[in-house]
Amino acid sequence: MERLLFTTSRIGPLNLRNRSIRSAAFEGMCPGHLVSEDLVEYHRSVSEGGIGMTTVAYAAVSQSGLSFPHQLWLRKEAVPGLKRLTSAVHTAGATAAIQIGHCGQMAKTSVSGKCFSPSGGFNLYGPTWPRAMKTEDIRNVGADFGKAVRLARESGFDAVEVHAGHGYLISQYLSASTNKRKDGYGGSFENRSRFMKEVISEVMTAAATDMAVLVKMNLRDGFKGGMEIEESLEVAKILEKMGVHALVLSGGFVSRAPMYVMRGRMPVRVMACYMHEKWMRPGVRWFGNLLMKPEPFKEAYFLDDALRIRQNVNLPLVYVGGMTSWDGIEKVLGEGFEFVQIARALIYDPSFINKLKTGELTVSGCNHTNYCIAVMYSGKMACYQNDKDRSLHWRKYLEERI
Repeated sequence: MERLLFTTSRIGPLNLRNRSIRSAAFEGMCPGHLVSEDLVEYHRSVSEGGIGMTTVAYAAVSQSGLSFPHQLWLRKEAVPGLKRLTSAVHTAGATAAIQIGHCGQMAKTSVSGKCFSPSGGFNLYGPTWPRAMKTEDIRNVGADFGKAVRLARESGFDAVEVHAGHGYLISQYLSASTNKRKDGYGGSFENRSRFMKEVISEVMTAAATDMAVLVKMNLRDGFKGGMEIEESLEVAKILEKMGVHALVLSGGFVSRAPMYVMRGRMPVRVMACYMHEKWMRPGVRWFGNLLMKPEPFKEAYFLDDALRIRQNVNLPLVYVGGMTSWDGIEKVLGEGFEFVQIARALIYDPSFINKLKTGELTVSGCNHTNYCIAVMYSGKMACYQNDKDRSLHWRKYLEERI
């Protein structure tokens, strides 16, 4: 009998060859905000490794949504490179998705030109000082999401994943902790969800009938005063009613509870030595463990909350969060989730899915030390699991210490 993971299933107009999706973990492979050959080759390798759909990470819908100089910006200039990428993915038999979003208060003015958020005010975790968005800004960003979908289609993508979680702009509107507006976009949950609904309306119109639309949303923000599961249930119901094709169930705020997203501990000194802003390095080394508090890791760490969503909506759900073993994947799929998203296990080994299928392995070798996340400022995405690998970073740290 064929294992459930390796059965086909649909997301909107798409038929995936299996139920595995490469999660939109930030690759950091877009110098000048354009596609590099490293990015093409990575997604080619994951596709050849058996994934059902691979997701290109966090493409900003406009310049104002950028956080890094090596982050993808979905604009006309990026289309030729993205076409090479989607062609490579399709040739390998997988489908291609791209995650689209806006950083809001996390945008860095050195690359974004400006920084805004629902309410303005100082953001310690940037650190940034965004201004409050005007009605014109809200309207323009919504239109940018629609333009991004049309560019994704032109680039050959089969699906878009709208990032409405992790403390980025849509999530900043949804969360009462970051949305202090006094107009029709703030206050009640109905008002705080208005920006999301306007964005999704633009996306669904642009996606028409030939592109799948997924939305990544938070189950919980992961800190006191943030969004909790009760409001997340309402978000899921709204998105289902609007006709999105699948929800990706995640959690955490990159600016307030980053380790709630990925769990484990962050190697903060390694992260500091790769940061572009040298003045920030001492603070990250000294206070990084306070700002990025460790969270215990266990496989399928979002499952209990995700089941609450499963019990209340009928559209396809994508489980993400700590998928490292055959048993864990089968358990999640057996609970009624149509798909699983995987990130770190595929950074460790792009052929993880094929090796599960052949029985070569049943558990990923990834030990979730999070070095792959700590070096994201370097413009490289790689796994560092052993002492020899880590010593390379310590040498760099010693060479560049201040």
